[in-house]
Amino acid sequence: MISLLQRVTSASVVVDNETVGAIDAGLLVLLAVEPGDGEAQAQRMCERLLGYRVFPDDAGKMNLSLADTGGGLLLVPQFTLAADTRKGMRPSFTTAASPEEGRRWFERLVELARAAHPRVATGRFGAHMHVRLVNDGPVTFWLHA
Repeated sequence: MISLLQRVTSASVVVDNETVGAIDAGLLVLLAVEPGDGEAQAQRMCERLLGYRVFPDDAGKMNLSLADTGGGLLLVPQFTLAADTRKGMRPSFTTAASPEEGRRWFERLVELARAAHPRVATGRFGAHMHVRLVNDGPVTFWLHA
């Protein structure tokens, strides 16, 4: 499982001119599922997303997590993060999970996050989405579980 997380002051996902997910300050997370991912990866990624210390404390150091700040979490499925880009001029998606497996483990991660955190929003799996964000910092990290 791969996540690209961005600390944001706001973020939203629009599908067919309808906002399907939005948060104020918190984390926007683009998520890809890889072949072989399962419960262990979903649980570990949830733990990391909620516990990763990317928010400033009173001294301005990145010492606070999303769990500490109570900020929003916007989870957006994005299989292209798992693309193999090492050769040629066109990405290969053989390194991404099948759509069925991707949906299954994305939805499981959402379930885990909602059970552990009060402010979780999502994009829509398989839809053409417009993602809007205001990156705070900018602060962006790539996580692998």
